[in-house]
Amino acid sequence: MKLGYHLGYWSAGPPEGAREAILTAEELGFDSVWTAEGYGSDAFTPLAWWGAATSRVTLGTNIVQMSARTPTATAMAAMTLDHLSGGRFVLGLGASGPQVVEGWYGQPYPKPLARTREYVDIVRKVVAREQPVSHDGATFSLPLTGDGTTGLGKPLKATVHPLRTHIPIFLAAEGPKNVALSAEICDGWLPLFFSPKSDGFYRAALESGFAARGGRPPEFEVAASVPVIVHDDVEKAADLIRPSLALYIGGMGAKTANFHHDVFARMGYEDVADKVQDLYLGGRKAEAAAAIPTRLVEDTSLIGPPAKIRDELAAWEETVVTTLLLRGDSALLRTVAGILS
Repeated sequence: MKLGYHLGYWSAGPPEGAREAILTAEELGFDSVWTAEGYGSDAFTPLAWWGAATSRVTLGTNIVQMSARTPTATAMAAMTLDHLSGGRFVLGLGASGPQVVEGWYGQPYPKPLARTREYVDIVRKVVAREQPVSHDGATFSLPLTGDGTTGLGKPLKATVHPLRTHIPIFLAAEGPKNVALSAEICDGWLPLFFSPKSDGFYRAALESGFAARGGRPPEFEVAASVPVIVHDDVEKAADLIRPSLALYIGGMGAKTANFHHDVFARMGYEDVADKVQDLYLGGRKAEAAAAIPTRLVEDTSLIGPPAKIRDELAAWEETVVTTLLLRGDSALLRTVAGILS
């Protein structure tokens, strides 16, 4: 498996040491560097700013939220970054969830699968630049016509000639239908909370998408974000991850629509996920974190002494994952690279 570095999205401000960590990742031979966005920092700007100091590593978004931009605006940013990076850009997209889409972006959240399919299709048309872009779908219409419009819109072709007429698109997905869609229409899948014990489930979803596509493309990638904590005490290592898991299982979404909660329920932790969610939404965040068993952390992370991490890596190498995306500072990257190499 290849190694990548995931900066994630910002909390209160820019992460300290980000540029140094990116340069360390490139020095160590990491394959890729990724940024993210939630409802604070955006994904494109940090990637361009810090990525400008690199020369080899792939630069990707994990993820750009589709509701934040029209498909044409996303395609414009993708072509721009691809030019500036010399063809090193990968566009990672995701639908996010209704709390963010409707609460932050003020956009509706119906039929995310159909919306994603249209979105990717339009981005592909813009980047290919074969003809003026038009699209007549249930979600997007180019040009826009009808009541409330001037009627003056017309199909347009990007003024910029793309460096590559096919920029790789990866889809962030957790549910089986979304995972299958990534295999059907995209160049890669970006899983969150992947576990080797769920490999069969995800492998079947991917195969379903490949079948609809007419076969697996030769360079399809699966880049999974995997927390890695090197520590002689496994419990203390797990404690460093529990608060983040509690946030996603309990608070990243409404009680009736939390896709992260559903991932762990499918993994066999439905009772745990329900308890964590109830505690978190009830304001008892510390108790929610404490309710997460160590075995759940170990299922989705690599934690503990170097020898334990190295032994457990074998299970990951047998899965559909092609790249492990690590988080941390430059010192951690050096340590983990030494363990995993």
